[in-house]
Order: sequence, then structure tokens, then C-alpha cells
Amino acid sequence: MLAELSPALIAEVQRAAKLLASKQRICILTGAGISAESGIPTFRDKQTGLWENYVAEDLATPDAFARDPKLVWSWYQWRRQLVADKAPNPAHDALAQWQYHAQSSNQQLTLITQNVDDLHEQAGSTVIHLHGNLWSNRCSQCETPYQGQPSQGQSRGSYNSEDSINFDEGLISCSHCGGYVRPDIVWFGESLPVQAWQTAEESAANCEVFICIGTSSLVYPAAGLAQLAKQNGAKIIEINPDPTPNSIIDITLAEKAGMVMPLLIQKITAL
Repeated sequence: MLAELSPALIAEVQRAAKLLASKQRICILTGAGISAESGIPTFRDKQTGLWENYVAEDLATPDAFARDPKLVWSWYQWRRQLVADKAPNPAHDALAQWQYHAQSSNQQLTLITQNVDDLHEQAGSTVIHLHGNLWSNRCSQCETPYQGQPSQGQSRGSYNSEDSINFDEGLISCSHCGGYVRPDIVWFGESLPVQAWQTAEESAANCEVFICIGTSSLVYPAAGLAQLAKQNGAKIIEINPDPTPNSIIDITLAEKAGMVMPLLIQKITAL
């Protein structure tokens, strides 16, 4: 790994590690980039196969589900199949290792994600989901969680095998009100989950270091959390192969998270 990183980048990783090891309150926000390294297509990627003529932004809305629930449900079942065989990458594993290490140190590590997959959970992390969970469902009318898939806060790891996950495209009706069951995902035009967002804001406002991993610090909500942290005196670290030209960033690690994070955590835990 070290041979693949430039001396300049290794020096920046060391600088970031020294900063992080000296602080107690760390807030981490992960985005699509970290999941892309596990082979999960980003939301902005062009649709493939049967869905190549559709735009994701036109399907992930309450109006789209109201207009054609079967279409939207089928699309999400297809997305679940794409994700079902994906596994955590070295960046997910390193974050889980850091969280475990923090339990025996004085660090308070809050991990927040914009991703809807469960790769952080598979790696062993405790994570706050801002955009919902791809493996959870709820009624589109009365909001009651549907227990046919893993309940909120659980992952597909709750199943004994991938074969037990139901990818049936048939619509499901709520046993309480008869409304159609939908993915428990934050769609365009919907608000972020109140509790998750409050926790994220509190963590960002109180942290000493805020880290953006695989997400632009120019796009909301990441931009809002990073700015909130900066306004309250935190240092900002960005880990992204395509770093954003943002003046609030203090340390930029311009490489894939899977390359940087294992080395970063190795150095943090050694200090």
C-alpha cells in the first residue's frame, strides 16, 4: 500500500493522524464514493439494463410512487439485487476498527452516512443514516415499518443468507391501513429523518475534527455539516480522489478512501 502512495500524500496522512490522535470529538461523514469502491453504482451513474431509459431523479420521488408504485418498487428491488453481493472495502473496515479502538480511548467518534447501503454495519460500525436504509421498508400512507425486510436500524446481515432476501417485484400492502409499502429511503422533496439530522448537527457543531469521506464538501447536506463544524472551530479533513476546491478544508487526502483509511487508522492507533 505504501508503495502506491506518494511521499507527499503519506506525509499528509501522518499530519492528519497526529491531529486526529490529539482530539477527542471526531465527526465523520461518508458519501457515495466510499460505497463506489465496493462496486455499488452511485446514484448519479447512468442506469443500465431495463432501466437505461429512466433517470434516477425521476423515480426517487413521492410523486413517482403515487403515479406508478409498481415501477418505483421494481426499480428499488433491482437496486437491492445490485447491492446484495457487495461487501465492505478496506475503508469500511478501517472505520469500524477505529470505532472499536475509540471505545477504549478517550475519543468520541460519530459516524454519519449519506449512503443507503449497509456496508458500514457489515464491517461492524455503528452509523447514523441520513438518507434511510435500502433494506428497510415502511407504509407509504401510515408510515408503519414493514417487517418483511430488516427493520430500521438493522441490515441485511439479519438474514441467515442472501437467498432469504425477497426480491419479488409484486407490491405489498400494509396490514394496518392497506397502503402500499415503499422503501424507507429519503426521496427528493422529502425531509431528512429528524432524529438522525439532529444527531448529525449536534455532532458537527461539537466536534474538534470533521472528516468528509467520498463526498463533496460543496454539496448539501455535507456542506452544511462541514460549515457548521468549521464555524465552531473544528478542523476539516477531506478524503476524496477528486478533492473539492473548498477554502474551509484544512487537510486534503486526494486518494481513494480504501487506500488512505487503513494507513490513517494504523497511524492513529499507533500514536
